[in-house]
Amino acid sequence: MDLQLQDQHVLITGGSRGIGLACARQFLAEDARVTLVGRDSEHLQAARASLLEQHPGREDAIRLLSADLRDPAAAQAMVEQAQAAAPAGLGPVDVLVNCAGAARRTPPDELGPAAWHEAMQAKFFSYLHVIDPLIKQMAARGRGVIVNVVGMGGKVASPIHLPGGSANAALMLASSGLAAAYAGQGVRVNVVNPAQTRTERLDEGLLAESRLQGITPQQALDRINQRHPMGRIAEPREIADAVCFLASARASYVNGAVLSMDGGLTPLVA
Repeated sequence: MDLQLQDQHVLITGGSRGIGLACARQFLAEDARVTLVGRDSEHLQAARASLLEQHPGREDAIRLLSADLRDPAAAQAMVEQAQAAAPAGLGPVDVLVNCAGAARRTPPDELGPAAWHEAMQAKFFSYLHVIDPLIKQMAARGRGVIVNVVGMGGKVASPIHLPGGSANAALMLASSGLAAAYAGQGVRVNVVNPAQTRTERLDEGLLAESRLQGITPQQALDRINQRHPMGRIAEPREIADAVCFLASARASYVNGAVLSMDGGLTPLVA
C-alpha cells in the first residue's frame, strides 16, 4: 500500500531510540524526510548512523536537533530551526510524531510531590510545548497531522506508573480535544496507545516491578509474557507501522482516535 508520504517532512520527538527511531525507519522507507529530536547528541548521531545503514544515500533526508522539550523556549526554537529552509532545516513540518519523554516508573511508597511534577514535565509538557506552536502553523497552512505515542498507563492504572499514567491520561484528553478543535482547519490529531514494548525504557519498568514484587527483572518480563494473549509484548516496528498509517493520506478520515496496541491484554470498549 502506497501511504503517499513521499517528501513529507516528519518531525519526530524522542527520535533517537525506541519507538521514535523505529518510526524514523518506517517513514524513510516511505520516502519521507525526517527530523529527529532528542536531548542527547550522541544518541542522535548513533540513530543517524543506524538509519543510514538501512537507507544509504538518504543523508539529505535526515536532520538532527538537540533540545530539552520540557523548556517551552527551547521547544519553540527547535520548531523554528526544524522548519528553516535547507540546509539548516527541512522546511514546514507536515507530520509531527511525539515520542519524547517518559516518566520514571516508581513503586507507590517511593512517590512524593516531586515525582508527580516531574512526570507532567517529562511527558505532558514535553509534548504540548511542541504541539502548541506547530498545530497553529499547520492550521494556518490548512493541513497537517499529529500522532502522539502515549502509553496504555493513561487508561489502565499501574501501581508503579501512577504519575506517568496521569500524564498520559491528560495527553489523551488534550489530543482528543485538539483533534476536534482543529479538524475544520485541515489538521488531524490521533493517539497510538502501546502497552509494554521492547525498548530501552522497558528495562526501567522491569527494575521497578522487580523491586515491588521481590523478583528479578527477567522474572518480571516472563510474567508479562505469560499473561499476554499473544505470548509476547510488542516490537517497536509494530507500533511504528500504526503511526505511519495514521500519518498518511490513507487515514484521512481518522481523527481524534486513540488506538490501543496491547495485543488484547486489556479488553476495553473505547
